[in-house]
Amino acid sequence: MKPGLKYGLIVIVLIGLLGSAAAFLFLKDNSPEAVSLDAASDSVAGSDKSDTSSDSANEVEIAGKWAVDSDAGEFTFDSATGSFAGFRITEELAQIGTTEAVGRTGDVQGTLTIDGSTVTDATFTIDMTTLSSNDSRRNGKIQSALQTDQFPTASFTLTEPIDLGPDATAGGDLTVNAVGNMTIHGQTQPVTLPLQAKLVGSTIIVVGSLDVRFADYGVEVPTAPIVISVQDHGPIEFQLLFARA
Repeated sequence: MKPGLKYGLIVIVLIGLLGSAAAFLFLKDNSPEAVSLDAASDSVAGSDKSDTSSDSANEVEIAGKWAVDSDAGEFTFDSATGSFAGFRITEELAQIGTTEAVGRTGDVQGTLTIDGSTVTDATFTIDMTTLSSNDSRRNGKIQSALQTDQFPTASFTLTEPIDLGPDATAGGDLTVNAVGNMTIHGQTQPVTLPLQAKLVGSTIIVVGSLDVRFADYGVEVPTAPIVISVQDHGPIEFQLLFARA
């Protein structure tokens, strides 16, 4: 083999190896942890804003109207201590393998109304135009797939009351189902959201996750040359911190 050709092949191989390494470092699975009631509770309990003295939970009257507190905690993609919502989707990438794409936004608004220990009304709205992911190159694809220029928000509205039970003010973990309508991409579907909730000081924490099929909402999963396959479903997740309105 001629020396020039030999060295040319070596350069090509090295470029390929470096390209693969760069892709791995940039696109490797660095997904943030899924929503967790324990993690959210620890964060709220450790904040200065929430009164978490030993008897505060028993003294809090939960009846009334509550709203998502945009000042509680902070939102960063990797470590969100405040309210946020987003999605997860599994994809297989060339030369990398299976990864989890995650999109999140801290722009969430919502209210809930409690009569006694029953949630009679609840709604929350997500600003989809501010969704960002763990790979900036995905962001444009996400916005395009969701057509956020036409459908800038997603929402959930409760259609049936939720009985929280007599221990709702005791500061324990609650597990309930929220029956309502979810709207994504301008299309509305009836859903049952599995929720976990907890009263920590003067804050009501609600976390939930629901696996949805994107086609049910008219969303086409985005593709790219590096993407071998993408699941047609994934969990929508959220963490909401409510303060008295």
